[in-house]
Amino acid sequence: MARESAQRKPVEKPSAMDVYRELATPGAPHRLLAGMAGSWNVKGSCVMETGKPPVEHTGVSEQRMILDGRFLQQEFSGEMMGSRFSGIGFTGYDNHTGKYVSTWMDSMGTGIYYFEGTAGTDGRTITQTCDYDDPVQGPVKWRSVTKVVDSDTLGFEMYITGKSGREEKMAEMTYTRKP
Repeated sequence: MARESAQRKPVEKPSAMDVYRELATPGAPHRLLAGMAGSWNVKGSCVMETGKPPVEHTGVSEQRMILDGRFLQQEFSGEMMGSRFSGIGFTGYDNHTGKYVSTWMDSMGTGIYYFEGTAGTDGRTITQTCDYDDPVQGPVKWRSVTKVVDSDTLGFEMYITGKSGREEKMAEMTYTRKP
């Protein structure tokens, strides 16, 4: 027995750098995001007040992969309710947590929204949630759904759940790749 123990080689534990290097390597989820890079025309509608008809809007979105294919950066500009509207978002996939993570900030506020979630079994849909203290409604939960319809079309929907506990669609947008 003692002889067997002496002959066993100790199992080498990966170094911290090995772990970080592996977690920093883009994979299939990052390729899904890379497919969303490009120049897009956007048409959509947003519900600004419950019980009122949605407000239609248009815009353009420039999306590009940054940091060697690790994150998708979106810059959106358009018009909403007769005013200029712009926003910037970043989406990535955290190999450590196994979740998609996003931030969003825009010209309609001074907050930064933090989302996280997972991909659907279809491999083309990302669903994320965000808890936010809305200045009008108080604490709300937002749920966003991004779907790669095909290589030239993206769909985006946003839902909100407030004090009522009932989820309501707040926005929907269709992104069409520019020729």
